[in-house]
Amino acid sequence: MSDDQLLDQIAFDDKGLVPVIAQAAGTGEILMMAWMNREAVAETLLTKKVCYWSRSRKSLWRKGETSGQVQTLVELRLDCDGDALLAVVEQQGVACHTGRRSCFFLTATDGAWVENAKPLISQEELYHRHD
Repeated sequence: MSDDQLLDQIAFDDKGLVPVIAQAAGTGEILMMAWMNREAVAETLLTKKVCYWSRSRKSLWRKGETSGQVQTLVELRLDCDGDALLAVVEQQGVACHTGRRSCFFLTATDGAWVENAKPLISQEELYHRHD
């Protein structure tokens, strides 16, 4: 099956996007959720470096391009309805822009969101900010 045939089986939404969950290979830890368009999926399959679609920037977002926190693709899986992807990745460094390993660092506890993980690196270090 060609990559075009693979891409044709993905049910992109009316904006041309599909949600994707990034999961750490080996541990199964859920790292983050993002979006891909057809071009991002194609690039990810071709390069084995995960590429997303940034809805805020309206452009391709190559994970780790500015932070160095690259995701290398191990497997890309399509769900049973064809409308969600699971990217099993080897994560270099942290996945979250807040400096945490995972974007899912808040837990609903007694009616409040409670932090369950501290940053492993500051945002300034992560993005080499020198304001």
